[in-house]
Amino acid sequence: MSRVAVHAEAVSAAPAERVFDLLTDWPSHADWMPFTSAEGGREVGAELRARTGVGPVGFLDTMVITDWRPGRRVAVRHTGRVVRGEAWFKVVPEGTGSRVVWAERVDLPLGPLGRAGWLVAGPVVKAFMRLGLRRLAALSES
Repeated sequence: MSRVAVHAEAVSAAPAERVFDLLTDWPSHADWMPFTSAEGGREVGAELRARTGVGPVGFLDTMVITDWRPGRRVAVRHTGRVVRGEAWFKVVPEGTGSRVVWAERVDLPLGPLGRAGWLVAGPVVKAFMRLGLRRLAALSES
């Protein structure tokens, strides 16, 4: 199994606490992350469930929160059948606003075939992460 890493970040004029609150308000995930809805808890050990897809085509991404630092950081372990690995969000004060960073380390299935598929999927995943964070930043400023 191969492991890949991808990350994205965005800047918001809103304070870090506001960005973090929106980021971890799982039911509002669909307001900023394209094609994704989510639900779950807000503490270490809590489970999260995110569905990514359009109509009947998609997948369920199950996760467990492994780190929770209110206003600053949340990390998860992906436990689903499609996505396995770790991810974290960090929100850092920057001037009167903040910077939000999203990083993923994903275990690719299918050996060399999965690695080859990542050459195509990786840039698309990163683009959607960037788009989502820009939308989160804009939402936090409104």
